[in-house]
Amino acid sequence: MNFRNIIRSALTEDVGSGDVTTDTIVPEGLKVKAEIVAREAGIISGLVVAREVFTVFDPDIEVKAEVSEGDKVKNGTVLLKLKGSARTILTCERLALNLIQRLSGISTLTGEYVKKTKPYGVTLLDTRKTTPGLRNLEKYAVKAGGGENHRVGLYDGTLIKDNHIKIAGSIIKAVNMIKAKYPGELIEVEAQNMKEVGEALKSNIDVIMLDNMSIPDMKKAIKLINKKCRIEVSGGVDFKSIEKIARLGVDYISVGALTHSAKSLNISLDILG
Repeated sequence: MNFRNIIRSALTEDVGSGDVTTDTIVPEGLKVKAEIVAREAGIISGLVVAREVFTVFDPDIEVKAEVSEGDKVKNGTVLLKLKGSARTILTCERLALNLIQRLSGISTLTGEYVKKTKPYGVTLLDTRKTTPGLRNLEKYAVKAGGGENHRVGLYDGTLIKDNHIKIAGSIIKAVNMIKAKYPGELIEVEAQNMKEVGEALKSNIDVIMLDNMSIPDMKKAIKLINKKCRIEVSGGVDFKSIEKIARLGVDYISVGALTHSAKSLNISLDILG
């Protein structure tokens, strides 16, 4: 995962020409020890990213991880230990915390959803509903929480959606266009009703996405598909409904909330002296 450019950009955004408060109050040569600590239970992600924030800014800073990516931790668990310039630690504190809090929040929420899907053999997927510029990091956090990644972007997978179908004229026409240009490419088609499910089946595709369907309609669609292709459910899936959907016997459930609605985990940095 290449995230150094993200970190450099974020440091430039936050630090700019310099940390005027820290550079005024903190002596230049002062060395301190510090710890980054979880203030609530959760699944940790972004340790390597937080470490890079400090070391990109100051290669002499010492950062030691006390837990691993994807670990479940309790309130009070020390995540990282730091040693080095007090100025560096204070200047980089907020950015490092922002990233590790955000990513750990995503991992923690993903882990809660996985508990609902795993017993039924259903793969939990993320979506492209991510923070602009942070997609790779947020999808990394989903995997740390036990989920899997759907498409990273528009370039690495085919998903024919409602507006594509409208412009092409039909599902079959849209599918044939993809097959002509990208033979052998995995093709997924979004279906919002039984008519579209039937048309998608006739197109001989790999995955049908049941989009914003009711549970009764999902049951009908699953019966009609009858294992002729894989099934993904998406749209309107939340923590209350996901287990009911998983019980139906689908292959994948994609949840936008993993990345667009995750609450940041409470994590802090303490100077030890």
